[in-house]
Amino acid sequence: MRRSLAGVALAVTSMVALSFLIPLAALVMSLVKEQGVTAAEQRAAALAPVLTLTTDPSALRESAASLDAAEHLVVHLPDAGPLGSSKAPASLLERAQKGRESISREIPGGWICLQPVVLPGDRVAVIENFVPDEELTRGVMESWAVMCFLAVGLIGGSVLVADRLGAKVVRSSKRLAQASRALGQGDLDTRVDPMGPKELRDAGVAFNAMAHRMTELLAVERELVADLSHRLRTPLTALHLASERMAGTPESARVEAAVGELEAELRAIIAAARTPLAVGPMGQGMLGGEAPAGRPVSGAPEGSGPRCEVAEVVRRRTAFWAVLAEQQDRSCSVDLTPEATAVSLSDDDIAAVVDALIGNIFRHTGPGTPFGVRVVRTAHAVELVVEDGGPGIPEPERALSRGSSTGSTGLGLDIAQRASTATGGSMRIGRSPLGGAHITVAFALAAPALSGRRSRISRRRPARLRTRQTGGGR
Repeated sequence: MRRSLAGVALAVTSMVALSFLIPLAALVMSLVKEQGVTAAEQRAAALAPVLTLTTDPSALRESAASLDAAEHLVVHLPDAGPLGSSKAPASLLERAQKGRESISREIPGGWICLQPVVLPGDRVAVIENFVPDEELTRGVMESWAVMCFLAVGLIGGSVLVADRLGAKVVRSSKRLAQASRALGQGDLDTRVDPMGPKELRDAGVAFNAMAHRMTELLAVERELVADLSHRLRTPLTALHLASERMAGTPESARVEAAVGELEAELRAIIAAARTPLAVGPMGQGMLGGEAPAGRPVSGAPEGSGPRCEVAEVVRRRTAFWAVLAEQQDRSCSVDLTPEATAVSLSDDDIAAVVDALIGNIFRHTGPGTPFGVRVVRTAHAVELVVEDGGPGIPEPERALSRGSSTGSTGLGLDIAQRASTATGGSMRIGRSPLGGAHITVAFALAAPALSGRRSRISRRRPARLRTRQTGGGR
């Protein structure tokens, strides 16, 4: 913007300066030429009274020398040669003598003035005064140089003033852009100091009001989530009592374990909703120097953010789902790469993705439907592949939209897509060789851990990825 404002000032001031300089330069040249011609005519007229008194050549030469030191003043006497070096063309000289006409015009090399003088006996003498081109343009170049110097100074001053004004506007715009970027990255405490022109000051005030209102709305939303989650403890208590009454049966241990895990998840949801409002793209709190998934904290060394081994998390979660698969006569194949599969997400985030994708298989396919889980390491990513032998997903793009499919909220696939996007990866949906859906979630590899220190294991945080899966949809 500064460059644009300076360019506008340069263009406008240059046009204004040229609009004055060109006519003024022509006027200066015309005035100098007019002054030279007028002076020549005056000198010729001053010599005319001398001719009426005497025609003595020596007296005339002395008078001409006193009037014109450059000896451009020449007297043409009748029946005699010119007194001096004549520059007048013969035709003009004859016209002045016979027609007794005063002539003043431009000739090659300068300007000629011819003044006829009638002598006694009706004779005509002609006074010639020649003005060379040097005298007609004397001082013009110096005047032009002064005018150009003033014009350059005026243009430079206007550009400097425009640059200073533009710098103020740019500084205010940059601060507003930086604050907007920080707010978009989850720094809800960011504010701007309104400065600059009135429009930018109004924009700064509006930004601060928007950030304050956004913080208030998020706080209300998180309180509502905490309240709703807390209300689930009532049916959870009923499940506890039911599991106690089932004590001694083969299903009691499994029910009690499931109820315990559900209670732990509820506590995690409530804790997450009560934490300060500093939310990253995956819904993880940026507390204690932690960064959003896939990005290090500003000023922190690369590789200091959350990270986990995808293969290890998948191994644990598939072991959980394998028990349920066995009960429903589902064949489950698991293929995990032995290579390192570190990504910039927490264990909870990866576990939520695995639970969402496998949970969809149990929810949308019948008992006995086979499925498989694979973890593949590529040059720049870790790919989690989940496939099944069910009916598949006929409209993949629509399935990724929440609530667009009948009987599905779309949260499950949305969880997986947001997790891959947070690391800079991608997600693809196709047809499996088993006949059903083939979902590939690619996570970009995490930066290498800092030498001399072990990779930090993120403390358990209630991940919104998992809590949002409770909608039960693909």
